[in-house]
Amino acid sequence: MPGSLTGTAVTSRAHGPASVGLGAESAAALQIDLDRFAELFAAVPQWVWAALIVVVVGVVAAMVLGTLTKRLLVRVGVPGAIEGTAFERTAREFETSTVEVLGTLVRFFVLGVTFLAVLSVAHVTVAASFWAGTVGFLPQLFFAVVILIVGVVVGDKVHIVVSERLTGIKLPQIGVFPRLAKFTVFYVAVLIALSQLGVATLALVVLLAVYLFALVLLAAIALSDLLKSGAAGSYLLLNQPYAIGDEIEIGEKRGIVQEVNLFVTHVENDGEEFIVPNSTVFEEGIVRIRE
Repeated sequence: MPGSLTGTAVTSRAHGPASVGLGAESAAALQIDLDRFAELFAAVPQWVWAALIVVVVGVVAAMVLGTLTKRLLVRVGVPGAIEGTAFERTAREFETSTVEVLGTLVRFFVLGVTFLAVLSVAHVTVAASFWAGTVGFLPQLFFAVVILIVGVVVGDKVHIVVSERLTGIKLPQIGVFPRLAKFTVFYVAVLIALSQLGVATLALVVLLAVYLFALVLLAAIALSDLLKSGAAGSYLLLNQPYAIGDEIEIGEKRGIVQEVNLFVTHVENDGEEFIVPNSTVFEEGIVRIRE
């Protein structure tokens, strides 16, 4: 036992100095690597490191904000609201969507701001004045593009809604009104977008007023018969010269009143139903049959 302990002690003393030497060599190598890294860091200008940090932060912010924009639009129900619009159908043809387009637009906006920030940090002489002017113009351009996209989408949606509302009106002139509604929204969106860019819009406002006046005039001309029937229907509904179940004669049409609404009167006789415009009731008069 004494011999074995002595041998162990001798062995420990034999390896001890070698282990200490290896640790010292590792520490020295690590110190050399740190010194080289410090020299490399000092050799590179500080604006390069600052620009690199700006790039990393900008890219991360672009990805995060783009994703948050898409999720927010989905959460508020934008995809379902714009389903079927021309813009959404066009986006689908390119295997994307309106929400994706807006999210991508946000990403590019943040990346553009990041690029300008990098130029500013880099002290680029040419970009210094460019940054001063662009830093205020870029948000305006971003909002102008967003307004145009929203205007196109809303215009398409208005076209669909107006078309659905006017489906029951059997007038040939009625088909022009959904298009007029859509292009009116487009025009207003363009007007707002140009105002965001600082473009003088006084002439456009005057054109908008002329356009709206022409629209009202066109509507009055196109729907003159409908307006006459509506006015006559209002009088008939208020005064009720005849009621449902009465037998009346309007011109050459005779029968029993089935329905009276704002625009027409439904008269039925021997299996035939006559739909008489209320304006015709006023023009030709009413004969109420009493037996």
